[in-house]
Amino acid sequence: MLRRAAVALPLAGAVTVSVLSGSAQADGGRVYCPPDGSPCRIIAEDTVTTPGQKGGDRGGSRQSGHSGGKPTCRDDSTGGAGQEVPCHLDGFGSWDSKTSCYYQLANPQPPAGDPAWEGRSPGDGAIYDAYCPNHDAGFLTQWFATPPGGAAQPVDPEVLALEAVKKMTLLGPDIASPKASGKFAVGMPVWMHINRSPNTFGPVTASASAGAVTVTATAKVSTIRWSMGDGTTVTCTKPGTPYKPAYGKRESPDCGHLYTTTSASRPGDKFTVTATSTWGIDWQGGGQSGQLTETRESQVEIAVGEVQVLG
Repeated sequence: MLRRAAVALPLAGAVTVSVLSGSAQADGGRVYCPPDGSPCRIIAEDTVTTPGQKGGDRGGSRQSGHSGGKPTCRDDSTGGAGQEVPCHLDGFGSWDSKTSCYYQLANPQPPAGDPAWEGRSPGDGAIYDAYCPNHDAGFLTQWFATPPGGAAQPVDPEVLALEAVKKMTLLGPDIASPKASGKFAVGMPVWMHINRSPNTFGPVTASASAGAVTVTATAKVSTIRWSMGDGTTVTCTKPGTPYKPAYGKRESPDCGHLYTTTSASRPGDKFTVTATSTWGIDWQGGGQSGQLTETRESQVEIAVGEVQVLG
């Protein structure tokens, strides 16, 4: 059951707006005074519907996103192609497509016994304030067992992007070289490379949804930072090239290192090599887009000795 709201929105200072009906312009917005004499209210400037306007066939709303901006909604209850309306209106709540109204939780809630509860007890559902631009009364109150669509908190697409990332299995580099069993020597090129897979290098895609908003995120490795254990680091933008005996003493074309000292003085006589991958994650949805970053690492211990000269 809908009831007219009896709470007026305070106007600036102690000024009282005296308008018999319809709407009038005020600083910072539009003053709407319902024809039934109920309290006047200020409607924000970005409201593009005319409060109190009676429409034709009542319908839902269409929501369309703009890349990098806030989503917008359309009020189809006015007939024809409908009118664009803000999806959220400060002081009035969020747009509900089913009723073509803005809803927000009434604060404070009416006391026990108030007709708004329709015989129910406080805590059994809740009372919501509704602003319906094309309803005869304009401002209403209504009981709901669960929040109406427009009263739900706005969905943050970036939060959904993080949820999508949680669905991914992003792993550290699968180190193919250097191997723990390999033989490495001072002055001999080391070719670093990893085994590629969606979970170790990408791309991997996942989505998360809330209400009508779906965000899709795609992750792939942008760099791998190799800490070689001897105090030096090498940053590679590619997975690396596997070494072949035919290459001889040539250095890696895209990801390599040359040791100048042995690992004899290190714990276990080995260098601890750490490969840290940086995952770049692009996401879009809900009329927005953005980037996130995750890091993962893997380690291997290798022994580096002196070149043995025979003869």
